[in-house]
Amino acid sequence: MRLWHTAFSFISNLVIPMQTLRSHWSMASLVLFISVLMGGCQGMNRDDGKAAEAGKAFLAQNAGKPGVITTASGLQYQVLQEGKGRQPSATDLVRVNYAGSLVDGREFDRGEGIEFPLNRVIPGWTEGLQLMKEGGKTRFFIPSDLAYGERGAGSAIPPNAALIFDVDLIAVK
Repeated sequence: MRLWHTAFSFISNLVIPMQTLRSHWSMASLVLFISVLMGGCQGMNRDDGKAAEAGKAFLAQNAGKPGVITTASGLQYQVLQEGKGRQPSATDLVRVNYAGSLVDGREFDRGEGIEFPLNRVIPGWTEGLQLMKEGGKTRFFIPSDLAYGERGAGSAIPPNAALIFDVDLIAVK
């Protein structure tokens, strides 16, 4: 309710001064538009607790699988192909191919030849890629607190979701 009031106050006081509203119909249309917009935004990434439960259960079961290593932070990883090149530090620029999915298997993102500074991504990536060498491929199982946490990301990643990424480290620059 507070968010609705704040948005309505902003719109009506700054964007559309009251004297420009020609009728009650205009005000009703504006109110309807804002409520639909805000309702849609709130519904896109609502936390019903299911993602957190699913993530915790998945990570607990996954930790016991052969080849899965768990770090002190809770990051889990499985080396799919050992690399032979340089190993990045947190401040390096890296180039990767990757595919990201939720623990239920739904893919939400994929990229090829993507370059970024390693310290400008989610903590699970910053930590995990420093364990790799160029030419390597690793599957990361990232707990929510090392991913997008309570905020989630857009409509694809719900709040408190654990994530899975297959990452090929192409180059360290």
